[in-house]
Amino acid sequence: MKYALGLAMLGALFFLPFLGGVHLFDWDEVNFAEVSREMLLSGDFMRISINFEPFWEKPPLFFWLQALSMRVLGVGELAARLPNAICGIITLFVLFGIGKKLYHTRFGILWALTYMGSVLPFLYFKSGIIDPWLNLFVFLGLYFFILFFWKIEKIKKIYLNKNRWFYLVLSGLFIGLGILTKGPVALIIAGLVMAVYWVYQRFGLYVSIGHFLVFVLVACSVAAIWYGFFFIDQFEAFSRYQYRLFSTPDAGHKGFPGYHAVVLLIGCFPASILALRAFFHMEQEALLHQQDFKIWMKFLFWSVLILFSVVQSKIVHYSSMCYFPLTFLAALTANQIIEKKLPFGGWLKAGLWIIGSLYFMIVLALPLASKDIERLKQLFAKDPFALANLEAQVNWDVWYVYVPAVLLFFLLFRASQHLSRNRAERGFRVLYVGMALFIMATLIAFIGRIEAYSQRAAVSFFADKAGQDVYLATYGYKSYVHLFYGQPSYAGRACFQNSECTNRLLYEPLDKPAYIATKIHKAPELKDIPGLEEIGRQNGFVFFRRNPAAIK
Repeated sequence: MKYALGLAMLGALFFLPFLGGVHLFDWDEVNFAEVSREMLLSGDFMRISINFEPFWEKPPLFFWLQALSMRVLGVGELAARLPNAICGIITLFVLFGIGKKLYHTRFGILWALTYMGSVLPFLYFKSGIIDPWLNLFVFLGLYFFILFFWKIEKIKKIYLNKNRWFYLVLSGLFIGLGILTKGPVALIIAGLVMAVYWVYQRFGLYVSIGHFLVFVLVACSVAAIWYGFFFIDQFEAFSRYQYRLFSTPDAGHKGFPGYHAVVLLIGCFPASILALRAFFHMEQEALLHQQDFKIWMKFLFWSVLILFSVVQSKIVHYSSMCYFPLTFLAALTANQIIEKKLPFGGWLKAGLWIIGSLYFMIVLALPLASKDIERLKQLFAKDPFALANLEAQVNWDVWYVYVPAVLLFFLLFRASQHLSRNRAERGFRVLYVGMALFIMATLIAFIGRIEAYSQRAAVSFFADKAGQDVYLATYGYKSYVHLFYGQPSYAGRACFQNSECTNRLLYEPLDKPAYIATKIHKAPELKDIPGLEEIGRQNGFVFFRRNPAAIK
């Protein structure tokens, strides 16, 4: 228990600080926080809305968590991101417990540190997006389903002291929570992995149809907490959205077929390098349940990777369910290196240094590039908005912006040194705890500065209008910033993805002032509209006001 508590405290040390240090990012973070804010405002926790209009895309569980956080802490960045920080602490606790049960204490620690010390898994626990909770629920659902299967198969050498129905019901419960978090994708992922294992079993029924139906019934019963409330009315709209998500590059998120493979290789560094080794020949685990769990994890990894490579929308977090099997396989490789069953070979060292050097060059290039903005502008000569973003006044003349690069080089050097000298356990501790420090230092040094270039001007503009009796809108680009930071308190105060609403603010008589933001390349389209006055421009955004008195 002391190790589990220690890991939870380590998670709290890394995941809780600085959650409110930078504005929420458009789109997803601001989108979800606005849903939760409107829940609190309306007092209706069953009907989900954006701009006080029905929002068909997501079920409510994550929004309930955010709304609870906002109820306690107030509406803001800290409250919006806190649920995922808590999820991160729970995840480390869970991974340690499962790793210890499957192998031993050291493996549990390794798996938890691997997850904590990899780039994207760490970053997601500092965010306000849905996926960390979805991934945890789906993983736990599959884990308890595997325990159920082992119980009925009477697998030895693993302690399963509960009735088989206990594991099956828990499996369905967690998948149901996953459905309540992000929709049918939770059941699709779990069902796909189970189907792949069924093929692996040469189409033999490794669990009975009755057992599987109980699993589905429990999952659907949990999901019915919300879906059953009024889902019949929404089924058509919800289905249209899910179909569009899978069949089209929704919201312009296109990508090449190998997009998610590249994201996982680079984004899940350093776990991705070690996980690659586990897909090749390794000494087989001694116990049957260890062998079987490795198979399940590989099936989970490939199922998610292939599924979201087929999906037309390519967004980084779509493949985030791969983080659990990927970090497991990385911990497996690390464990075998520690036990001297595998060497820390040349290509493993090369992989760590190649991807690590890529991160090193990026974090070193950012402050250096800021010293020569004029040369940097040449790269964006054909993008007027990006060019104008670079006009932001950002202070890079501080010593700590170079800390992440120095820290990364030092930890890679020390970890490689330990690993090459048969001090593998110490080397992996240095690598993963050091990476967590590097990611945290990078966030502190850069994320606020990047946000200053990308969106802060628009956030400040709309935040200044919060509480005022005015209309708010964006023109020519999709955003949620004017909703969350402008804080409209009822329907009709803001326009969102609605050209008819925006046109009304631009051309029809008004009963109160309207404030509209656009991007610099779209501003010429608004300059000749009667009564519309440009009141400022900053970092690529142009701001307009239209007063009621200006209309005859």
